[in-house]
Amino acid sequence: MEGIKINILGTEYTIIKQSEEENPKLEGKFGYTEPYSKKIILDAKLGIPDKEKDSAERQDLFANKVLRHELIHAFFVESGLNDNCDYATNEELVDWIAAQFPRMLEVFNKLEVVD
Repeated sequence: MEGIKINILGTEYTIIKQSEEENPKLEGKFGYTEPYSKKIILDAKLGIPDKEKDSAERQDLFANKVLRHELIHAFFVESGLNDNCDYATNEELVDWIAAQFPRMLEVFNKLEVVD
């Protein structure tokens, strides 16, 4: 499957959506980052709302959070932190950054401190 190419600190990553059938590594996960192949793999079901549980908007917000989570892993990898410290692979910390980044960016933009 062809994916979206993005630049993470000078390294090209490819974001790919796959099903669990196409990629068994997705079992029990919404996505993951492959540091050596430079791929971010997302569950193809992300963004498809469960009409009984979530609105389309709510499901899109979750899909965006999952992608931000995996992008943060990629930033840690490309910063050389993935193998050198515990916090770079701490799922709680990565999840916190993914959840709070939009609010942080809003404050940074309001104060005009983003270069």
